[in-house]
Amino acid sequence: MDNAPQPLLGIGACLQGQPVRYNRDTKRANDSVRRLGDHFELRSFCPEVAIGLGVPREPIRLVGDETSVRAMDSATQEIDHTVALTDYARTVLELAPEMCGYILVKGSPSCGWERVKRYDENGNAVARDARGVFAAALNEADPLMPLEDDGRLNDAPLRDSFVSRAMAYHAWKAMRQAGLSARSLTEFHARHKYLIMAHDYNGYRELGRLAATAGVRPIDEVADEYISGLMAALSRPASRRSHANALMHVMGYLKRSLSSRERQQLRDNIEQYREGTIPLIVPITLLRHHFSNHPDPYIDSQVFLSPYPDTLRLRNQL
Repeated sequence: MDNAPQPLLGIGACLQGQPVRYNRDTKRANDSVRRLGDHFELRSFCPEVAIGLGVPREPIRLVGDETSVRAMDSATQEIDHTVALTDYARTVLELAPEMCGYILVKGSPSCGWERVKRYDENGNAVARDARGVFAAALNEADPLMPLEDDGRLNDAPLRDSFVSRAMAYHAWKAMRQAGLSARSLTEFHARHKYLIMAHDYNGYRELGRLAATAGVRPIDEVADEYISGLMAALSRPASRRSHANALMHVMGYLKRSLSSRERQQLRDNIEQYREGTIPLIVPITLLRHHFSNHPDPYIDSQVFLSPYPDTLRLRNQL
């Protein structure tokens, strides 16, 4: 039985049903966010309450221009909460160093990931082009950690990218904790090879070349470059074309095991997926079926075939 801890995600406390919003309200998490709670440990934080703002309270707003915003009280725009919210983001990372992702709150001046309302000095709303102060500080403090708001997680490709990155970051942290070496890094890359290919083919080639230097260059230097490149590659939502390319590469390991009829059926399945007539889970399931009959140790280790639990039903929507 696998007793490994579930990967840890941070989440806005209001999305967990806590009445911490400025008006004592909560915010109901959507189905996509709630489903993640079955497979991740969710730890809730409310930066506004944490820095001492009460419930209820005057709401805060983002004030400034396109290049710089401050988190100000909405009543007078004289009380500045920017530094406190920024500092709390660092505190959260210190409290949960094992955290591998964070679910932010759409539209929040503290926790919004994008398109947050911005005001001018006179209190007039001028645009929805800002990022919440706490969210921006989290990103600055740990630019590798996957961040998405609850609204964007309704989009299946963005959710797939977020969950894939979170699972990969969790695995990376576990590998680092167990002990970084040239061997552990190259094995990590080997397991993630086709997942990377499905998201970013150029990134896949670059990361392969980088992993090959692990026994030559200083390992910490290679590791820092590798994880930055990996998170960047997986942040690109995979397309049907890129997924189909990875599927065809994986299929290549069955060419001596399957009959010509079985190979053609599998090719047709992948092509139907590429054309958009069936979801990704169909060719994935067929590949798993064939590899269960014709095991391959290398493919058995591939994250691509099961980057996250099937019960998330993500690949039914891709």
